[in-house]
Order: sequence, then structure tokens, then C-alpha cells
Amino acid sequence: MERGLVYLVRHPPPDIAANVCYGRSDINVAANFPEELALIRHKLAEIKPAICFTSPSVRCTKLAEALNIGVVTKDKRLMELDFGDWELRPWDTISREVFDCWAQDHVNQAPPNGETFKQLHQRATEFMTEVNANSAGAPVVVVTHGGVIRALLAEALGLPLMNVFRIQIDYSSVTQLLLDGQDVRVGYINR
Repeated sequence: MERGLVYLVRHPPPDIAANVCYGRSDINVAANFPEELALIRHKLAEIKPAICFTSPSVRCTKLAEALNIGVVTKDKRLMELDFGDWELRPWDTISREVFDCWAQDHVNQAPPNGETFKQLHQRATEFMTEVNANSAGAPVVVVTHGGVIRALLAEALGLPLMNVFRIQIDYSSVTQLLLDGQDVRVGYINR
């Protein structure tokens, strides 16, 4: 018996150069936000009323509030990966040797003063466990980041965390999870 639906919405493109590391940094949305908002509203047109959770990052809260689909609750567990000392640095200024070492096992290794993907996965799945237990069948919209969406997909699909970055998660995309008791299934990805 299906209990509810969760819609994972990735924030619109951020206002930052493409070659800059910006995981947890609080970056605003790009100038095309009105067009992106209209696109996401269309994708979520059938979702009313809804419970809405968001990452506290401005690029997520701005979208969550503009969607106007329910009370918005900020939850730090929905924040993007903390890249620590790499935050807001151009990728090409990070030592290739240090980066390669991290990239070989980003699941268990953190950037200097950052967090591991395993830690992000743990907080994201704790959040989803709470939603699954407390949603009472109401549609849930979660405005968050690509890393969190991938972590939740890994959990739902039983994928090794090391392989989850093979899944493309576009800006302004919607991924649907179906809650069914203790089970979480994937309805669709990246619409």
C-alpha cells in the first residue's frame, strides 16, 4: 500500500563560474531564475497541498519559497557536500595529486576540513527515514542539491555510493520517490 510521494527538486543553476568548487557555500541563483522557476512550477503543477523541506542554502530556499506549495521547513541535512578548504576555489588551483587521492575514494575521504560522501549519505538517509515515518501520505517536496539527490537514489536503488555519480542530476530537475512503508522506490529521475 503506497503511503506517499517525495519529489526531490534540484535547485536552479547557481550564480557562479562553472570552474569553481562550491558545495556548501551559500551561492545565489543565476539571473535566469524566473524561467527556471516557471519550468519547475510546471513540473510540480499537480502537487498541492504539499509539505516542503529545503536545504538552508539560498539557492534552495529562494526556490522553495517561490514555489508557494506549502510551509517551507529548512533542514541542514539537505545541504550539499562540504568541500572544506576547497570551497569557492577554482578546481584547477587544487593540487592534482591531492584531488586525485580524494577522487579515488570520495566516499570515505574528505577534502581538507570537509566531509565525506558517506557522511552526506548518512544525514540524507536519516532525513528520508523521518519523512517516510511522518509524511502520512501527503506529497513531500524536497528542494536540495545534486549530491543529496544522488545519495537518496543510492539508498533507494541499493547502489554502491562510489557509483552514484554516474547518475546525471540536472539543475531544476525533479526526481520522484515512492514511499511504501519501510520501502522507498524510484518513480522517475531527472525530469
